[in-house]
Amino acid sequence: MGFDIELPFTSGTPSRVAVLIVNLGTPDEPTPGAVRRYLAQFLSDRRVVEVPFLIWQVILRFFILPLRGRASAKKYASIWTPEGSPLRANTERQVNALRHSLRLRGHQTIVDYAMRYGTPAIPDVITRLKLEGVERVMLMPLYPQYSSSTTATAVDEVMVALRRMRNQPALRTVRDFCDHPDYIAALAAQVREYWRSHGQPDFAAGDRLVLSFHGVPQRVVDQGDPYHTQCLLTANLLKDALNLSSAECQTTFQSRFGPAQWLQPYTAATLKELAESGVRRADVFCPGFVADCLETVEEIGVEVRDEFLKAGGQEFHHIPCLNDSPWWISALSAIVTDNLRGWPTRSVAQSIGNAHCS
Repeated sequence: MGFDIELPFTSGTPSRVAVLIVNLGTPDEPTPGAVRRYLAQFLSDRRVVEVPFLIWQVILRFFILPLRGRASAKKYASIWTPEGSPLRANTERQVNALRHSLRLRGHQTIVDYAMRYGTPAIPDVITRLKLEGVERVMLMPLYPQYSSSTTATAVDEVMVALRRMRNQPALRTVRDFCDHPDYIAALAAQVREYWRSHGQPDFAAGDRLVLSFHGVPQRVVDQGDPYHTQCLLTANLLKDALNLSSAECQTTFQSRFGPAQWLQPYTAATLKELAESGVRRADVFCPGFVADCLETVEEIGVEVRDEFLKAGGQEFHHIPCLNDSPWWISALSAIVTDNLRGWPTRSVAQSIGNAHCS
C-alpha cells in the first residue's frame, strides 16, 4: 500500500492563481474534415442538443455532418485570416491584453485560455496548469449571459479534468456578467466609436439599431434557463446607455438550428421585415459575443446583410464585437478583479510595500 506525501504549504508566498478564459471553440482548419470533427464534438454535447443520445448520433453522423461539414467549411474559409479563425485570434489577443492589464493592477496571476470544443481543450489546459503549480483556478467563460448550453457545459468540462486529480486546485467560476456596469459601458463605447468613424444612423428618419443575440430553443427557456431574461436585461441596459427608444433599438436572436421553435424574433426575418417596411439603414451589433466569429462575421456580416439589401434596404452596418478594444479589456480586467477578491494574487514585495504605506 502506498501513501501520498503532502508537502507543507508555505504561508509566506501566495498560492499560484490562474485565470482561465474559456470560449466556445473553432475548427483548427477551414477544411471539411476539421469542421466535421469540431461539429461532431459540439453537437454531441448533451447540453447543446437535448435529444435522446443514440437517436441523435445516428442523425448527426449519417445526415448532418456529411452535409453541414462541407458547407460550414466554405463559410469558415471565407472568413479565415493569416492568424487563423477570427475567434481564436481575437481570444488570444484578449488573453494577452488581460494578462498585461492584471499585471498593471498588481495581480501576479497566470492568464491562459481554453476552448470548450476543439483545441486547446479545457482538460488539457487544466492539467497543464496543475503541473505548473497552480493551486487556484478562476474560470472565466466569455459568455456574458448564462445558459446551460454555454457556461454550464464549460464548467462540466472543467470537472472532467478535476475528477482525474487527487490533489485538486481550488475553483471559482464567473457565472455571468450580463449587467456588469463596465461590460455595459464597454458595449456602449464600442457602438459610439463605430458611429464616430462611420456616421450615426438617422433615427428620426427610421434607421434602426438591432441587437442580435445567439438563440437557444424556446423549450430550454421554458424549463428554467435564465438566458432569455439576461439577454433582455443586457439589451435594455445598453439601450438606456445609448439613450435610444424601443422603436430605435430592437432585440433579436440568430443562429437557429433545426425545426424546433427558438427564441424570437429571429434576426434575419426581422431585418427582412424592416427593409420591406421602408427602413433605409440598419446597424446590427451582437452584445452576447465578445469576440467576432463565424456567427458574427459571416452570418451577420454576409447572410443577414444580403437579406436586408435584397429586401430593399439601402445601407447595412455590422458593428464589430468588443474583441480587444481598450474599453473591453478594461472591463474584463475589472470583472476578473471583482471575482478574484479574497484570493492572494499580489507579490510578497508588493504586499509588504502596501502594508508600510497603510
